[in-house]
Amino acid sequence: MDPQVETLRDTFEMLPDWEERYRFIIDQGKKLEPLPEDAYADEHKVRGCMSQVWLIAKSGDDDQMIFLGDSDAHIVRGLIAILLMIFSGKTAREIVDTDIQAIFEDLQLEQHITMNRRNGLYSMVETIQRLANARLAGD
Repeated sequence: MDPQVETLRDTFEMLPDWEERYRFIIDQGKKLEPLPEDAYADEHKVRGCMSQVWLIAKSGDDDQMIFLGDSDAHIVRGLIAILLMIFSGKTAREIVDTDIQAIFEDLQLEQHITMNRRNGLYSMVETIQRLANARLAGD
């Protein structure tokens, strides 16, 4: 299992209940690196989210993709932070090959967020995977 995902799962397991896990998720969102001002353009906006969400990808070392994101909602910022823990720093191939459904099941995330947030979460995942597929197509 990916070390980042394992750390995330271990952290979730250490927290006694979902109220604490929500607090952890929100705290992670507060630690997000700020987006550059031009990232708030319409082209970086994630469709399908109730909140406003922006995601961008940058190139990292060794063909890695680095993602940055922001939202106007605290819990959604936290969910972005969780997705960045899972996807950021991986190659496009690793991102496309990630079984996000299995990770969400392992974290029990889907059962503990509303349907609208779940839809938004998957819209963010689709955006990340689309950016990774575009990178693969460009190679």
